[in-house]
Amino acid sequence: MYLLSDELVFPPVELADNNGLLAIGGDLLPERLILAYKSGIFPWYNQGEPIIWYSPNPRMVLFPKNIIISKSMRKTIRMGKFTMTFNQNFSEVIDQCKNINRKDQNGTWITQEMKVAYQKLHELGFAKSVEVWESDKLVGGLYGIDLGNIFCGESMFSKVNNASKIAFIFLTKKLEKENYLLIDCQVYNDHLASLGAEEIARNEFVKML
Repeated sequence: MYLLSDELVFPPVELADNNGLLAIGGDLLPERLILAYKSGIFPWYNQGEPIIWYSPNPRMVLFPKNIIISKSMRKTIRMGKFTMTFNQNFSEVIDQCKNINRKDQNGTWITQEMKVAYQKLHELGFAKSVEVWESDKLVGGLYGIDLGNIFCGESMFSKVNNASKIAFIFLTKKLEKENYLLIDCQVYNDHLASLGAEEIARNEFVKML
């Protein structure tokens, strides 16, 4: 594990351990965060811990054209029960991602320090959100970092069934139209795999970056 200094630099991602852990320390200033994402690195740590930086291998990604939308999900979308918006209420989305209860998870990795940092990235045009509304209530959404041709997903939430899936599908279709290469999903989970995400080698992902 590498200890970062005030110098704006990260070690090569190939030096990460088997869990993807690469470095510790540094800060969450916009310049460092953008460098991290452009290098295939992201922060992930709990309240009370120092900042920890990861670059896992393999990397979970979704190529937009490979999105899987089940028949039942297509029907749900066609019903028009939900309305989707893009980057209209970032602060509320990150609040919900921070505070929502998650099964088998104590607390949240979205610390107040992280929230402030990503809010700043939003103000600078890098961090963006998707919102899912039922009537006038925000019931689902996600946020991440937009690098121009790759979207790095960070977190999602759902207050009603399928809301986070709808947010992800909406984002994927939008990015496909805009010729984005992929959505970075970071590490494997069954939820995203069911939507078509897959694991690729880290060096392949870094080349795309």
